[in-house]
Amino acid sequence: MLLSVVIVNYNVKHFLEQCLQSVFDAGESIDLDVWVVDNNSTDGSVQMVRDRFPQVHLIANSDNPGFAKANNQALREILGAESGKRTAESEGAENGERRTENGERAAASKFSHLTSHISEFTSHYVLLLNPDTLVQRDTFTSCIEFFESHPDCGGLSVKMINGEGQFLKESKRGFPSPATSFFKISGLIKLFPHNRKVGAYYMGHLDDDAVNEVDVLPGAFLMLSREALEKTGLLDESYFMYGEDIDFSWRIRLAGYKNYYLPTTRILHYKGESTRKSSMNYVYTFYNAMAIFARKYFSKGGAKTYSILIQLAIWLRASIDFIKRIVRFLAVPALDFAVSLAGFLAIKQIWATYWAENVNYYPGFYTWTILPLYVLVLLLTSFLAGGYDKPVRLGRIIQGMGIGALLLLVFYSLLDETLRFSRAIVLLGSLWSIVAVIGIRGLLGAIGVEGYRQRPIRKRRYLVVGSQEETDRLETLFDQLGIEHDGFLAAHDPDDSVLYGDLPKVDEVIFCSRDITTSKILDILERQSGKGVDFRILPDGMDVLIGSNYIGSPEDLYTPDFGSVANATNRRSKRLLDIVAALLLIVLSPILFWPQQRKHRYFADCFSVLFGKKSWVGYSRGTENGERRTENGERKAESFEPLPNIRRGVFRTRDRMPRVKNPDIKRLDSDYANNYHISTDITILMINIFKI
Repeated sequence: MLLSVVIVNYNVKHFLEQCLQSVFDAGESIDLDVWVVDNNSTDGSVQMVRDRFPQVHLIANSDNPGFAKANNQALREILGAESGKRTAESEGAENGERRTENGERAAASKFSHLTSHISEFTSHYVLLLNPDTLVQRDTFTSCIEFFESHPDCGGLSVKMINGEGQFLKESKRGFPSPATSFFKISGLIKLFPHNRKVGAYYMGHLDDDAVNEVDVLPGAFLMLSREALEKTGLLDESYFMYGEDIDFSWRIRLAGYKNYYLPTTRILHYKGESTRKSSMNYVYTFYNAMAIFARKYFSKGGAKTYSILIQLAIWLRASIDFIKRIVRFLAVPALDFAVSLAGFLAIKQIWATYWAENVNYYPGFYTWTILPLYVLVLLLTSFLAGGYDKPVRLGRIIQGMGIGALLLLVFYSLLDETLRFSRAIVLLGSLWSIVAVIGIRGLLGAIGVEGYRQRPIRKRRYLVVGSQEETDRLETLFDQLGIEHDGFLAAHDPDDSVLYGDLPKVDEVIFCSRDITTSKILDILERQSGKGVDFRILPDGMDVLIGSNYIGSPEDLYTPDFGSVANATNRRSKRLLDIVAALLLIVLSPILFWPQQRKHRYFADCFSVLFGKKSWVGYSRGTENGERRTENGERKAESFEPLPNIRRGVFRTRDRMPRVKNPDIKRLDSDYANNYHISTDITILMINIFKI
């Protein structure tokens, strides 16, 4: 075998499918095998690989062991290794390490224990590849030719372009020395990106289009030779995510090889820098990986200094991130609260003046405690319904605040008469809040705040690069997904000069991958980068559009997966229904309790759902181990495709058809998970209203 490709996947089925297509296209002329390690995806990735790519060696994990461990699973199989658990970290500094002249640790023994159990190599080259990538047809052959002409090359990276045509700086990186890390953490690298010392983290002093020796190879595309891997060993499993590529690159160098950056071939890497790097999880994981690296390879004093720097960086970034998050999260809700409360106060005063004929009719407790609580309830239900999701959907705001108003009226009816100040204020204040919040969204959209502009995607103009047959398929796909458009401008010839100059007035360019190579897609992306045009790809044989802003704006990806029960809006809608239904069932218990078939469970289930221990509707399958019960109560093992995790249900998806003895629960659960709508829960609850 000339080349083995290892891809670790987690819940990116469409990316993976497109990536595998490009890998097999690029490997047509070489002896190639492909390994996919799936880290317990719930989006159908495993079944897709089995159905579409039966030639792939698939390892389906029942958990998510992390990037390094997953790669090592495949590498052990590829290299004919015994399935041991020893990794580069497991025999650390105390186990025969030596120091280089500058005091850095270079654990020669760590290489030996990793390679001693490797029997016989079956590949000359191994490539670690991310699933959210597309390789050019010449990528593999170009890399192998470079290896053949450079015997000192142990590892190789290529030029990476993101889905907007921008060069990804992590294509070439330097080692995170204390000084290099300081310049990155402090932000000075942004001021002097091309300085040899200040910009060393991304090696900004090197030409992006020239072959160069580099320090760090990116984990998204890391190709290495058999000999280098034999001396270097497997990835260090101490790193869950981030840092393992730095460690691996360092060990390639310590093994006596060089790492090279090869820009003569490129790949499309969708995610790139769009990972959610503002999250605390990223900050901790990323910088902690640097600390692990320092402890392994720096001198004791240097490692201690570096660790202090890293801890300061984590706390600094965490503090800045916390402040930014608070401001971003609370700015609009705070404005909503202020305007809504002002309306409630004004309505209260008008009502007191003209109805009660007493401006002091309402006590201070009502004014400054009850009314703010009204507003908080309205805003909370709006949030749960998706009213604060972006892009803004006005229907979610109306739905959420409408439910909030209903809840307020229900609780109002339960209060003592001395606390029932005015139902009219509740109604009028709720209407004012809905109008005010929608008006605020319109104002934010008018001044150009991202996510609030009410520009429907239904009237966008598209330029299609592909054959008439693929254009017709695209139009059919649009019809199936309910997407209206303002016209397709076809540029059937990928060499059309219009694609490399000033594009006509369009919102989006769609590439039909059956008719245009990845190389030409990258050419056009780089040429049109920064011109305000979105780009999508219609993969060959796939009814899905994959776009550059998939990570940041899932709503902009037109796929059938928008109805997943795992969608944040659907999760909130489901939870909101659970709460409202539980409260109504408790309030109406004097009527609904006595007809119940399981009276002893009525209040227990209502309160379990109310406090989030259960949901009204859950899957029919077993909750932990893929078991179901037969009619006589016996457990029967089932083989299920993983689905998004939801709470255990009082009722199950099969309860939608109680008269059917043996329904297809796989199909019911899959349909519920992938095409969720709140009406399904309502239907199941109503059918079984006396079986709680």
